[in-house]
Amino acid sequence: MLPHVWNLRSRRAFRQFAAAFADGCNRAGFRLIHFSVQGNHIHLLVEAADAEQLARGLQGLAVRIARGLNAMMGRSGKVFADRYHAHILKSPTQVARAVAYVLGNFAIHALRRGGPVSPAAPDEYSSAYGRWTGPPLVAPARTWLLSIGWRCAGTRTVQRETKTDQVVPDLRPDKLVA
Repeated sequence: MLPHVWNLRSRRAFRQFAAAFADGCNRAGFRLIHFSVQGNHIHLLVEAADAEQLARGLQGLAVRIARGLNAMMGRSGKVFADRYHAHILKSPTQVARAVAYVLGNFAIHALRRGGPVSPAAPDEYSSAYGRWTGPPLVAPARTWLLSIGWRCAGTRTVQRETKTDQVVPDLRPDKLVA
């Protein structure tokens, strides 16, 4: 995000993301499966039929998000600093690690800031939360890798140490809410 964009982890900013996700989570050839909204960036796990559908789906989400955030801030113009960075995931292990990273990303950021982290409470600004009212913000996975395969990748604990020697909570794929 550009520097003038307000903190994305606020209820009023998340309402804009929720509206954009609800409207664009399941378009022809593009599905938003998981997301995590951080203070100044977002992480998405998506399924796309091909590179063109990926580009169109992400462009559509970006336009919806930018319009919502600009309206909220009373501004107009560019919101995103750069384009998306895509990583094609090809194995169950890669997908399991990506799901754990996206849904657990708030814990990593909170620990770096010295904030509290509750391993039992999912991040309310991610698809792990799942307690929203209204239309769904994510689409059900259709590919084998994102619907079944990643759960077969094993139950090895994924842990990361921060510079303060704190350990991120257990983010095993079998404990994540999808």
